This record gives sequence, structure tokens and C-alpha cells, in this order.
Amino acid sequence: MIKSIVATTTAFCVCAAVFFSLSSVSQAADPQAPEQFYVKFETSAGEVLIECNRSWAPIGVDHFYKAVKGGYYNDARFFRVVPDFMVQFGISGDPNVTKKWDADVLKDDPVTQKNVRGTLTYATAGPNTRTTQLFINYGDNTFLDGQGFAPIGKVVSGMENVDNINSEYGESPKQPYIEQLGNRYLNEYFPKLDYIKNATIVEK
Repeated sequence: MIKSIVATTTAFCVCAAVFFSLSSVSQAADPQAPEQFYVKFETSAGEVLIECNRSWAPIGVDHFYKAVKGGYYNDARFFRVVPDFMVQFGISGDPNVTKKWDADVLKDDPVTQKNVRGTLTYATAGPNTRTTQLFINYGDNTFLDGQGFAPIGKVVSGMENVDNINSEYGESPKQPYIEQLGNRYLNEYFPKLDYIKNATIVEK
């Protein structure tokens, strides 16, 4: 199954490859995150600081906090970059890690914030299908709000580095191959992809 959303009047989509039954939606809550915290992405394009507020989307924020604390996003590629729309990431470089985390599927949060420039939001395949893939909005993509895309945070520093993430491969990397082969596939066919070197919880 390919996670995708398509606006009625646009060809753009946000997609994430996942393989699961909808009956596998996680029933166990993640450990509760702080009401507000900051995540620093040390990327090959420069540092990016993200502010997360649990009140925006508690289920998604708790899961993101758990994933960052667990090192999930370290060495993850920005595998899908659509200028003026969004940049997507969140498939582990290790297929075994991806498989484990993809089994933990989240219920949706209500949409309380708008998908404006710099917001961080989960990719989905429809209702109650979020796992680990996220995107940062390059533009004001408020058409996503009515489709259930609930922002969990926003870039507060380093958005210029997000803008500079390599877009030469566009949407060419195939998500099922990334899921199955990890960074081995990306390094061979898309060696210039930018990536997250390290993601950590930090004090502002």
C-alpha cells in the first residue's frame, strides 16, 4: 500500500510506503512527551531546530518524541523533495528497524493547526495510518488541513537549511525499495540525497 493524499485541485501528494493491516492500529499509548520540547536535526544541509507542542497533536507528538529518543531518525534520508510543496523523510536506513516501527500504527489526532510553511506533519495513507514518515511544508499547504493532516511541530531555526535540501532527485526514490533495502538502495542510486546525521531532544 502506498500512503498518499491528493488534493482535488492539485497533482501534489504526500505519500509513505507502508505494509500493514488497518486492524493493526496501535492500541498502546506511547510514553507521554513533555508539553513542549525541541528537537535538533543535524543534517547534511545544516542544523534545523523544531519546536513540538503536545497540545497540537498529542498522539503524534508522543510517538515522535519516542522515535527521536530511540534514535530512529539518525541517518535517515530526505528521500522525497518537491520544491514549493514539501520535503519528506522518516524511513530508517535499516530495513529491520523500519519493519519494527511500521508495525506501530497511530490513530489520528484532530487537526488543530494549519499546514503552513515550516510545519512538521505525518504522512498518511488515509485515516489512522501514521507511522514514522513526516514532511516539512515548504509552502502554505492549508489544503491538507481538511484531509486530516495534523501538524505536530514547526521549524523555529534553520528553515533556510530545509530550503537547501537537495531536490535533484525529486520523487524518484521508490518507497517500497527503501523499505526493503534501506540506505543500501539510496546510496547506490541516489548518492547525493541529504540526510539527518543525528536527531536529539535539546534545550532551546
